Amino acid sequence: MPFNNYANLDYDQIKTSIKDYLRSNSDFDGFDFDGSNFSVLIDTLAYNTYITAFNSNMVVNESFLDSATLRENVVSLASNIGYIPRSRTSALAQISFNVNVPDGVTSASLQPGLVCTGDLNDTNFTFSTVDTITSSVKDNTASFSDINIYQGIYLVKIFQFDNSLDQRFILDNQSIDTSSIRVSVKKEGDNGVGVKYSLVNDINNIDSNSRVFFIREIQDERYELIFGDGIFGKKLGTELNDDGDIITVQYITTDGDDGNGVENFTFSGTLTNQNGGVITPISTVSVTTNQSSINGTEIESLSSIKYYSPFTYSSQNRAVTSRDYETIIKKVFPNTESVSVIGGEELDPPEFGTVNISIKPKNGSFISDFSKNLILSELKKYSVSGINQKIVDLKILYVEIASSVYYNNSLVSSSSTLKTSVINSLNAYANSVQLNQFGGRFKYSKVLQVIDKTDDAITSNITKVIMRRDLQASLNQFAQYELCFGNQFHVNSSGFNIKSTGFNIRGESSIVYLTDVPNSDLQTGVLSIVKENVSGNTSVFTVVKPDAGIVDYIKGEVILTTVNITSTVKPNNIIEIQAFPESNDVVGLKDLYISFSVADSTINMVRDVISSGDEISGVQFTRDFYTSSYSNGSLKRA
Repeated sequence: MPFNNYANLDYDQIKTSIKDYLRSNSDFDGFDFDGSNFSVLIDTLAYNTYITAFNSNMVVNESFLDSATLRENVVSLASNIGYIPRSRTSALAQISFNVNVPDGVTSASLQPGLVCTGDLNDTNFTFSTVDTITSSVKDNTASFSDINIYQGIYLVKIFQFDNSLDQRFILDNQSIDTSSIRVSVKKEGDNGVGVKYSLVNDINNIDSNSRVFFIREIQDERYELIFGDGIFGKKLGTELNDDGDIITVQYITTDGDDGNGVENFTFSGTLTNQNGGVITPISTVSVTTNQSSINGTEIESLSSIKYYSPFTYSSQNRAVTSRDYETIIKKVFPNTESVSVIGGEELDPPEFGTVNISIKPKNGSFISDFSKNLILSELKKYSVSGINQKIVDLKILYVEIASSVYYNNSLVSSSSTLKTSVINSLNAYANSVQLNQFGGRFKYSKVLQVIDKTDDAITSNITKVIMRRDLQASLNQFAQYELCFGNQFHVNSSGFNIKSTGFNIRGESSIVYLTDVPNSDLQTGVLSIVKENVSGNTSVFTVVKPDAGIVDYIKGEVILTTVNITSTVKPNNIIEIQAFPESNDVVGLKDLYISFSVADSTINMVRDVISSGDEISGVQFTRDFYTSSYSNGSLKRA
């Protein structure tokens, strides 16, 4: 029998194959391969073959982007298609401060390096700048406004160019924020800062005289600087008018996302006067925080590199398609969790020449105006002429459940412990990728399984699904509001399908609520504003405004016509509006971010009287607990 089974990579399989091959050879006929010393040689051959096969398999795997596992290989393969993995990003804060300076000082300059320190959770963080910032002095006061500072330590590395072919310019520090790198070149003995070189990511729009440099990630998450070759970018040390041979590199090493959230800063910077002398402030420098530190991120993960590098290659550094925008936004704003991009032609009414961008950050639900401006500024580098980008606030479609969870009390010690386990299981599902994205989907059957599989004591569950949108009210002004749920509403002909939390309107002292009255076609309805009158244990609702808006049950839209809202029961000027979906599977539209709100859901633990043996006939089971998917219940949203 020939030895031709080359697919066996397991040690025992290889050993068996060797024995079978030897047995097929007449020279070894009747030989005891297990009981002789020859078995040692077979073990050695099998082991050597196994190691060789493993290494060969790994070499092949490391040659392809989707199967590579070592970071340097993934980075190298991504660089072949022009993708530069994102480095660690410094948390960015913005401050302002005034400095009282001595007489004779006409200008004050904040020097690169340490600017402030800040404390967060008993940890001290350093904030620096890599640029010189100058302010004029008026009445012995230098004012520095809207200064961007970056979390991390400022470092300087100096290279001397020797014109050798094997010279490399490697920054030995890890955790470098590559966006902070500043490079200048000067001749030896010069006192100035030299000629500045700019970081570029591609060879477009550069020529042989462009003072540029490139970066690439090398082993151990370090970075190498690459200068021009005389064709693409200016080549160092080869021209009569060369800039010099002393290369100064300034950069910041950062703690990444650990530096987010610092609010209070203490000034520790160095100031110089118009002559370069150090300024000693007359009084303590008080720092005003315009923006606490945000947007610090870790180095790009392997999975992210594998996912985004092909899309970056296809986008060719221009923002045209929705995929282009998604890729570029996650590059310029690493704190992005999910992105929705809608062309203006898809809006009603259309806004031609406009792109609406909605971003869900990793932390929180909304991004600040400060971050919006930073993103839009970076997008201009990739945008097509004539296209106006707008960042719109996130639209969240909340999904809640009201679940009666039946359990066998003989299999569990405490119903409260079991309830906690159910909530933990639901929270785990709520954090899944199926939900936390634009265009996500809440899968009803999955939720039922999550509940049932939490513990063996759970016998079944009866669960209803509730949708919710939060209306952000503009107080003390007449305004119209439109909320799209993106899912068809379940309609009860008696009305009260729409519920809301309480709010106040001008001209009415009582707290009021929203509800609806369906039209005869059960496709549309009238939105009404009502107030509650309580008499003893009885609540009677009186209509305050019968035609407050319209409801489109098919489209899942609620439109509130002109109304002056003066206050809301919920904080932050929020009115919660809920409806039942026609389908228990809830989907998010392209611009709707779907979120499963377990905290706002209701979980009732119900002892299963049949499984427990308390009620064999089941009369009590069906009598005491409803099983309907929908129930209008109270008119008000709790």
